[in-house]
Amino acid sequence: MTGNMPAVRPARPFFSSGPCAKRPGWTPEALSGALLGRSHRSKPGKAKLKEAIDRTRAILGIPTDYRIGIVPASDTGAVEMAMWSLLGPMEVDIFAWESFGEDWVTDTVKQLKLKADVHKADYGKLPELKTAKNRDVVFLWNGTTSGVRVPDANWIPADRDGITICDATSAAFAMDLPWDKLDVTTFSWQKVLGGEAAHGMIVLSPNAVTRLENYTPHWPLPKIFRMTKGGKIVEGIFEGETINTPSMLALEDYLDTLKWAEGLGGLKALIARSEANLGAIEKWVAKSSWAAFLAEEKATRSNTSVCLKIVDPWFTALDDANRQEIAKKLVSVLEKEGVALDLGAYRSAPPGLRIWCGATVDTSDIEALTPWLDWAWAQVKA
Repeated sequence: MTGNMPAVRPARPFFSSGPCAKRPGWTPEALSGALLGRSHRSKPGKAKLKEAIDRTRAILGIPTDYRIGIVPASDTGAVEMAMWSLLGPMEVDIFAWESFGEDWVTDTVKQLKLKADVHKADYGKLPELKTAKNRDVVFLWNGTTSGVRVPDANWIPADRDGITICDATSAAFAMDLPWDKLDVTTFSWQKVLGGEAAHGMIVLSPNAVTRLENYTPHWPLPKIFRMTKGGKIVEGIFEGETINTPSMLALEDYLDTLKWAEGLGGLKALIARSEANLGAIEKWVAKSSWAAFLAEEKATRSNTSVCLKIVDPWFTALDDANRQEIAKKLVSVLEKEGVALDLGAYRSAPPGLRIWCGATVDTSDIEALTPWLDWAWAQVKA
């Protein structure tokens, strides 16, 4: 081995970008109130589902005339539910700068076969953000696999006739979202709040509801995508009457995360925790000789899915296969020591590291991690 091992280890070495670290202090006892063995259609079952909706609204500051629903298949299901139900009447601007954005391009162009202008950028960059008032928009607020976020929504017309569909799964609870510019917003439980997977959240503006009630797609809609009946929104979906059966255990866990967030001080406190984590990495990167942010502009730097590229000349001189191998070895060394789990870049992203910095991660663990990154790099380069 090369060099001395750092003296301090992260207390919780969980840096996965999904499912993400549980909240500090979490134990299975947090689930003791789960409504197990009872129907989600029962009065107490619906009450717990409605409680999750209400607490979500309060923490995120979602307007009272926006509808919030718990839907199947995590964020992916929520996004595709929106796309299949709402797209079609207008031409579409779709923005992609990482892998999940590319998935929404595939859905729009190849599956729904809609007329769309596709705006793309390489990993680390944003495409030019522009659209017209009479066009629909599909975009991510934060690119989970590139660590690049949109800096604001000023490019979205306030007087738009089209609707905006925003995948905010790694942004919700960590970034301010301008609800007046977002007609459909989706996220999931297992990201910033460290909940469990398989459940999505969909937030609909009045504009989105109007579109739903006045437009019928010409393609078939599976049951889990249907939000209207007889030309009217199914209000029960947004009152805790889910389309299909949710996990009451995962629901209890989500309620626990929401109560934890409230105890911290709500959205501002959650954002502050994520920003502090990003700040700890920024401080380290500023001194690093081998690592840099994948995001090229500070204003587009994510405070959740922080992606790093390796810039050591020794590494960049290697061919792609060897760069991939070295990056995997770096992750393996860290995991073998038990100091950082699930730190690898996404499979289609440039070789490097992806460190989750959402609110459930303690800044002290990020600060303890960074010396280990230098130590591990010395091992793989030796």
